[in-house]
Amino acid sequence: MNTGEKEHAELADVFNKDEARVDWHDETLWWIRAKRDRSVHQLPEWEDLRETASKIKFNVLSNLSGYLEQFEAQAKANGVTVHWAADAKEHNEIVHRLISEQGVTQMVKSKSMLTEECHLNEYLAEHGIEVIDSDLGERIVQLAKEPPSHIVLPCIHKKKEEIGDLFHKYLGTPSNMSDPQFLTETARQHLRETFLTRKVALTGVNFAVAETGEFVVCTNEGNADMGAHLANIHIACMGIEKLIPQRKHLGVFLRLLTRSATGQPITTYSSHFKKPREGQQMHIVLVDNGRSVQLGREDFRNSLKCIRCGACMNTCPVYRRSGGHSYHNAVAGPIGSILAPNLDMRQYADLPFASTLCGSCSNVCPVKIDIHDQLYKWRQVLVKEGYAPTVKKIGMQVMTTTLNSPGIYRTAGKLGRIVMRLAPFAVNNGLNPWYKHRDMPTPPKESFGEWYKKNRK
Repeated sequence: MNTGEKEHAELADVFNKDEARVDWHDETLWWIRAKRDRSVHQLPEWEDLRETASKIKFNVLSNLSGYLEQFEAQAKANGVTVHWAADAKEHNEIVHRLISEQGVTQMVKSKSMLTEECHLNEYLAEHGIEVIDSDLGERIVQLAKEPPSHIVLPCIHKKKEEIGDLFHKYLGTPSNMSDPQFLTETARQHLRETFLTRKVALTGVNFAVAETGEFVVCTNEGNADMGAHLANIHIACMGIEKLIPQRKHLGVFLRLLTRSATGQPITTYSSHFKKPREGQQMHIVLVDNGRSVQLGREDFRNSLKCIRCGACMNTCPVYRRSGGHSYHNAVAGPIGSILAPNLDMRQYADLPFASTLCGSCSNVCPVKIDIHDQLYKWRQVLVKEGYAPTVKKIGMQVMTTTLNSPGIYRTAGKLGRIVMRLAPFAVNNGLNPWYKHRDMPTPPKESFGEWYKKNRK
């Protein structure tokens, strides 16, 4: 059970109050999923790429300590300063120290889900550091004082009219202006001054190459490059699982990443950072924050293969109709629901149940993570550990008793049919979660067992 905040079902109810928005959100993400399908069907070798990527990642996870040491040695040889952070607190303190050493109180940041996971923006704001997110979607949700709702499309839940209102309020655009080209140009002009004046830039990391000590940042806007190349100090923050063994393996992952994320053949910018330019400092912060624990969970370690493409979100019927913020976690959707309980079982015990277990997430995952299987396994772990809601535990105990006894099962079925026929209001009410969104079926006149006994000859 969560403590101190609402659960997925309650937050989804809030999102579902605006039916038109829910329909639009659902259709938009399914349109992206359809783009993904058209893009991958153009590659006869698609399944071979998935299998290869999955095996490369398996190799990395099986030899993670060695690859991390190799990456650190190569990065240091390239002139990069390497830092290690055991958790979010240590990560935030390292970044804060590096900024403070420059004597500045401002930083420009490109998209980084790791820093969202660590709540870096909030931490720095509490210590007097202003952070400007330079990714357009991230900047929009930052102005709205919201977290991202999607790992690739952070403001997918907002319509252009709402973005126009935000820009009117904070950036001085004319009121009722929602033309996307105008809003994009406004954001460019607004961020240009930020890029030119910030001495510290922070980026995420999509892939880090153990062989060479370099890292790759993938964007469609070029904002990571603008920030990093114009700043005096470049800080790159990455989870320790982002490693791949050799540079040649990038050819596999770059072909998979953007096709899975948006249906594009490749990301517009795939920028390699290997060493600082003359006069610049380059730092990389390697962050654990629960990843070693997840690595030690045999049933769940495959989740660390994730390359953050968001394909599982775009296809998930629950995510599409409940919105990213209903997951109350930095990473939403199916993948977030198997990563979050590793960080805090109690706080995120509701998320593995926010799924139909249809398997579509596993079907589209470019690195073949068994997402729906892990959701099912997390449910078992959470119930055994006592984190399931009391009502659910009682219900499961009642069902266990009923299904274990043929006599009780037959009696319960008979009583249920009688109640549904003579007193339908007993089940057709708001206390029945099934009835909230569905019509209850017409009760049968007899059970299958009764029908079979009568007709078996």
